Amino acid sequence: MFKHFRGDEPPLFAHPTELELAELLDASGIPWAYEPHTFALEHDANGNVVEAFTPDFYLPDAGMYVECTTTKPSLMYRKRRKVWKARKLHDLIVTLHERHDFERFRRRYGR
Repeated sequence: MFKHFRGDEPPLFAHPTELELAELLDASGIPWAYEPHTFALEHDANGNVVEAFTPDFYLPDAGMYVECTTTKPSLMYRKRRKVWKARKLHDLIVTLHERHDFERFRRRYGR
């Protein structure tokens, strides 16, 4: 079910940093799946989902999710709140990687 997408056509990533992270995971031999699950975070009075969270990657060997974002710092509160709610409501392991994390990855891996 989970595999590297090296040699096959990768999914359509929402942002170039997601492709970059997928390439880093492949280069490290880490299996991943792109946006395989969506988690309801809030429902209205009728039970309809009004807020949801779809982490960017699932790492099956680690049993964890990875969310990456390069959004403006002023908009990070909303993203952090969604990650926090997903962790609390669904007992998930989710790591959030922000713009400065990608800069560090690029320096470390020579990209």
